Amino acid sequence: MFQASGPASPSPALEAKSSSGGSTVQRSKSFSLKAQVKEMCTACQKTVYPMERLVADKFVFHNACFCCKHCHTKLSLGSYAALHGEFYCKPHFQQLFKSKGNYDEGFGRKQHKELWVHKEVESGTKSA
Repeated sequence: MFQASGPASPSPALEAKSSSGGSTVQRSKSFSLKAQVKEMCTACQKTVYPMERLVADKFVFHNACFCCKHCHTKLSLGSYAALHGEFYCKPHFQQLFKSKGNYDEGFGRKQHKELWVHKEVESGTKSA
């Protein structure tokens, strides 16, 4: 019943497919397939992936590796205390260091008072 007059022309959708068939897809220049720098866990020295990454005092850990040095309980960012790069749960930190009033004594280091005494003795002998 109905006939189109004139030569048959392809539909607009087909024209778009045929004209873009030879072109290449360009990707954004910000997109890169380069490998990112692998971060290593401070405790176990294995690769830390972004989903399991935890950073405390600029050290990178796995969630499971972030433990108290004394009792090995798992720590969180709100429940730890750090001293000289070692991480402790708050109860053990207080038990080991705060109760003595001297943080260096717990690590076997010289007390600051001893360092001051040596400087005073040296300065006293030089001036006399």
